[in-house]
Amino acid sequence: MSDTNIVELKDVAIYQKDHLVLNDVNLEVQEGQFIYLIGQTGSGKSSLLKTLYGDLPLKTGNAQICGFDLNKLIEQEIPFLRRKMGIVFQDFQLLTDRNVHDNLLFVLKATGWKEKDKMTAKINDVLQKVGMNTKGFKMPFELSGGEQQRIAIARALLNDPKLILADEPTGNLDPGTSEEIMMLLSEISKGGQAILMATHDYSLILKFPNQTLKCEDGKVFMAVQRSL
Repeated sequence: MSDTNIVELKDVAIYQKDHLVLNDVNLEVQEGQFIYLIGQTGSGKSSLLKTLYGDLPLKTGNAQICGFDLNKLIEQEIPFLRRKMGIVFQDFQLLTDRNVHDNLLFVLKATGWKEKDKMTAKINDVLQKVGMNTKGFKMPFELSGGEQQRIAIARALLNDPKLILADEPTGNLDPGTSEEIMMLLSEISKGGQAILMATHDYSLILKFPNQTLKCEDGKVFMAVQRSL
């Protein structure tokens, strides 16, 4: 695996149980690279992301991600793989029974952090990065959709991941808020973290151009603007 590659897939097949979703997938993601993953619903975007974070097993091909070999990945290692990456979902997935600070604290404790002062400093750091440093006391229901997604991005940054996997992160947001989230993700990418983002919002791709891969007819290939 190249020193600058966070992800390397070679001749990979993506399955949902016994159903072949994508075949012959070859992909490299380097440090600081921002890549879109587009395609119609059911084309395999989410299945590819789920394979990368260990939710779907790799059956065929070779895959290295964040220093892990997915061919040899056992169930007990999946939490350690996920600590090397941040995952952002369309529906935020914040814990509704605790405030923003405690949402982030829960993740730090679950990933092995012990020292209270360091945990507090880290929470303050990621909230500052996403422009939510005054919202730690708020409950999720008190936040707008855009604010909740900012907190979800802050959560993804807690363990300084090399890679962020974003599955339709603007799917539940209005156009203006979607652009704000894209500007935030772009800034994070410029800081050296790679981002692989599944989206169906082609207007964002035109406003924030990056390398774009398309899932179609069981394949993944480079998309040019006129074929989006």
